[in-house]
Amino acid sequence: MAGSPTARRRRLSIELKKLREASGMTCAQVGAAADWSGSKVNRMETGHGRVQPSDVDVLCRLYATSDEMREFLKSLARQAKTKGWWQVHGSGVPEWFNIYIGLEQESSSFRQYQCEVVPGLMQTPAYITELHVAGSHMKPEDSERAIRVRLERQEMLTRADAPDTWFVVSESALRNVIGDEAVMRDQLEHLLDVCQLSSVTLQVLPFDAGTRPMTGAFTILGFPDQEDPDVVYRDGITDAVYLEGDHHIREYTRAFDGLRAAALSPQRSLQVIKNLVKEYAR
Repeated sequence: MAGSPTARRRRLSIELKKLREASGMTCAQVGAAADWSGSKVNRMETGHGRVQPSDVDVLCRLYATSDEMREFLKSLARQAKTKGWWQVHGSGVPEWFNIYIGLEQESSSFRQYQCEVVPGLMQTPAYITELHVAGSHMKPEDSERAIRVRLERQEMLTRADAPDTWFVVSESALRNVIGDEAVMRDQLEHLLDVCQLSSVTLQVLPFDAGTRPMTGAFTILGFPDQEDPDVVYRDGITDAVYLEGDHHIREYTRAFDGLRAAALSPQRSLQVIKNLVKEYAR
């Protein structure tokens, strides 16, 4: 979803850091010149602090930027203050997951490995509900909100500007019965439907794939503007890790490529899913 406030905030942080580094000043020096603390400048550059348009004016004067750059950065600051559509669901979306949704909705490329469950962007309402019943400690009303958010997130796959998505899914995720066999049959039939989308590629990593990168689930997000670097996302029960930097991106990309190489081709993967549908229909 173009204009995600999370993505705008991240872009603003990146641009402010680039300008400061180009000026040759440290965070402490900028803070002293602006009558701020150096930690405030650091928070602005790491996305941990709100940046007001008035703050941008101060920094742009210090960095002697062009009027065009100043207006661009002020626009980012204003957009970063808005709320994303998912945030209206309140406590149904944990704060640490708000960040991820904002980045996900802005992505132009999406690579994900799932080893335990079907990817969230491809889950049916019944499958999602069973996952929440089994593993969520949310209040019922918050769980309902979380389910609605996940279903709304899936709309990104059918947008005109849908990201290029590539999923590698372990065979165990397809055989792990969530709910009952009827839920699994419908879920796998839905997978087959989603895989018909031109932007979606899915590969199954079979049990007998042999030696391959050993890792838990992860997602690599890429963005349309080259100025916005890729992000690796890994989550847990109560928090998430966002990894940036060339080293992290290179190593996770290498791992994903290794998983793709070990997985079945997209065509053979679809056949595996079709065979499983028949098994669950017995």
